[in-house]
Amino acid sequence: MYSEISANKRKTVFMMFFFIVLISGLAWAITSLLQLDQYVTYYVVIGALVYVLVSYYSSSKMMLSINGAKPISKKDNPRVYRIVENLAITEGLPMPKVYVINDPALNAFATGHNPNSASVAVTTGLLEVLNDAELEGVMAHEMGHVKNYDIRVSLVAFALVAVIGIMSDIILRLSWFADDEDNQFTILFGLIGALLAPLVAGLIQLAVSRKREYLADATGALTTRYPQGLASALKKIGSDGGIMKKQNSSTAHLFFANPLKKGSLSGLFSTHPPIEERIKRLNNMEDAV
Repeated sequence: MYSEISANKRKTVFMMFFFIVLISGLAWAITSLLQLDQYVTYYVVIGALVYVLVSYYSSSKMMLSINGAKPISKKDNPRVYRIVENLAITEGLPMPKVYVINDPALNAFATGHNPNSASVAVTTGLLEVLNDAELEGVMAHEMGHVKNYDIRVSLVAFALVAVIGIMSDIILRLSWFADDEDNQFTILFGLIGALLAPLVAGLIQLAVSRKREYLADATGALTTRYPQGLASALKKIGSDGGIMKKQNSSTAHLFFANPLKKGSLSGLFSTHPPIEERIKRLNNMEDAV
């Protein structure tokens, strides 16, 4: 498991390097379209990275606020608080802050910059429908995200994808009004980059998210020593049980189950692997634990 944590840290570094290259290309396009000196590109890149840094440190609270998560104490819901507390002790992790989302959907998520600043949120629907073994399985999965530093990867990816989206939008607007015949190549390059960059960035985020879900399932099952608890929770949630009333695509990758309504391309662009495959993998783990 420690190797997986190290792998996640390496993925974060790789993601940052790849996105910095992408941001640099977009910065060059913006500078060229504005017909500024090329050294200005460096300032655009620095400005974009400052935005990423600010977004990274503020996004954890933003994630909770966007999804209507409210903090609770032990007396508010002793059941879920006790489960999270026991899991934190078992994993040797600091006790995360616990939040509840007033939503009938069966879902949960974890966020934070590291285990010391982690928070876990759970919907009222999940608390009402799942039994203790199933709820423990779901929360062990979320604590797995904390232990494996997936929460950091998620926030970095969120911040980088956001700034690439903003820069791409700026390029599209500049290209629309550009009419310099000597700058046609730059305009064409800028348009192609602006259209493809958010798509490529999003697909990388999706690929990383899917792998994280499988790893968190395995981590949670090893923590509880009862994969069937998590598998049973997934069966109850099914393909539609996690759909939230208040949906936000920018935070969908955080959730235990896909919180968004399905579209025609949901399989390709889903941040979550198929529930059936997750259940199958958990069933195969039963003898291993």
